[in-house]
Amino acid sequence: MLMVYSYFWRMNFSSKLIEQAVDEFAALPGIGRKTAYRFVLYLLKKDEEEVRKFGNSFIKLREQIKYCENCHNISETQLCGICSSHSRDGSLVCVVEDIRDVIAIENTAQFKGHYHVLGGIISPMDGIGPAELNVETLVNRVKRGDIKEIVMALSANMEGDTTNFYIFKKLKDFDVKISTIARGVAVGSELEYTDEVTLGRSIVNRVPYENSLVR
Repeated sequence: MLMVYSYFWRMNFSSKLIEQAVDEFAALPGIGRKTAYRFVLYLLKKDEEEVRKFGNSFIKLREQIKYCENCHNISETQLCGICSSHSRDGSLVCVVEDIRDVIAIENTAQFKGHYHVLGGIISPMDGIGPAELNVETLVNRVKRGDIKEIVMALSANMEGDTTNFYIFKKLKDFDVKISTIARGVAVGSELEYTDEVTLGRSIVNRVPYENSLVR
């Protein structure tokens, strides 16, 4: 089996165009060259119009997608659908690492506030510091005085805890409640991979952030 795989890895494609297409698919996270090759062969069997529609959808995505000027969530307009919704509580803001966490929390149907997408977490090993994150825009939102509670919903690992503490220090002098999701989310886990029931309960049963600090 290993020999077959090694041969495929080194094989010469009959067309340079196929090879280039395989290279593009294989550049996607979690996609190996064998899977990429299957994708290419599948597309070759489709009608030309269907393939054009497939490709244009990504071009349109890249050209027209925006980031919400309020929370940094993905959007097609200046404000995302959540920030512009009158049914959401703008005084309650959940701080998350990235857009995937917004989707994970929304799937629980347990949170009716707004979000703030940091765009990452503090990770010195990866060269990511506070300056690379959307922290100052969060501080500015709090300064406006409309926010009553900040819910920290970052991954339960060392980088997430470090980011939580940094944000807590930036906001502790403001008149705003700072809480964190309950530790129903296992230590070391990412929100994206936490089941909806557990994540939903962690949000509902959130606790004051000070309770999570080691004394």
